[in-house]
Amino acid sequence: MGVASFVLSLVICAISEEIRYFTKHFVFIFSSAICATLPIPLMFFRIRNWQNALIPAWGARQIAKLIGINYQIRGKENIVNDSGAIVLINHQSNLDLCVLAELWPVLQKCTVISKKQVLYFGTFGLASWLWGTIFIDRVKKEEAQRTVNSTATIIQQRQAKVLMYPEGKRHTGSSLLPFKKGGFHLAIDSQTPIQPVVVSRYYFINDKLKKFDSGTSYITILPAISTKGMTKENLSKLIDHTYETMNKVYQESTQEVLANHMESLKLD
Repeated sequence: MGVASFVLSLVICAISEEIRYFTKHFVFIFSSAICATLPIPLMFFRIRNWQNALIPAWGARQIAKLIGINYQIRGKENIVNDSGAIVLINHQSNLDLCVLAELWPVLQKCTVISKKQVLYFGTFGLASWLWGTIFIDRVKKEEAQRTVNSTATIIQQRQAKVLMYPEGKRHTGSSLLPFKKGGFHLAIDSQTPIQPVVVSRYYFINDKLKKFDSGTSYITILPAISTKGMTKENLSKLIDHTYETMNKVYQESTQEVLANHMESLKLD
């Protein structure tokens, strides 16, 4: 009966795009929760250490393969190794958790900034705290500012890589959304470089049409942008330069991955 049910579910997913869409998302969320929480006992041996996320990250990479997403990382030679960095990544979907999983072992010494409410998401919140997530209370502005100030110190002392989404919300359009200022303030305050990372558009997912096929996405690590000697007077110019650089690569890598996808269809 179990085998028959499994085969039936595969047949249904193959027939219905909508069922396949929801099934893949369910598998992703459910499996990610398991991968994040099962290693918790091991995390207590090195509390608040970025390496605690390596096992969940490995699991997330396997989940990506299971649901048909193939990530290819390019530009590893551009990784900042002699200091911390503000790593800015474009944000498309909750599936970007898999992008973090790809980057975590490659960039090393990684952490993320998250809203404080995540801390109370049961075992996932505990796991997030154990692997060093920096929680910020967006409601209490004074407390939030203190957290940002302490983050600048953490970056300098630990040479940490803080992964952030400058667009502020998910987006899958032909161009990136305007960037928020938070990550750039932090880069200038800590005098650490910005490491732009661009993820090509998920052409194989369409939330409006409830479509979730298999596909490839390019993760491009771009050369770092120095903030040494910059002040808040340089903020606007820094944001504009970073946006133009990332948006150009976003459009080019999206066209490239689509062209390669179409070519593979011809060969098939």
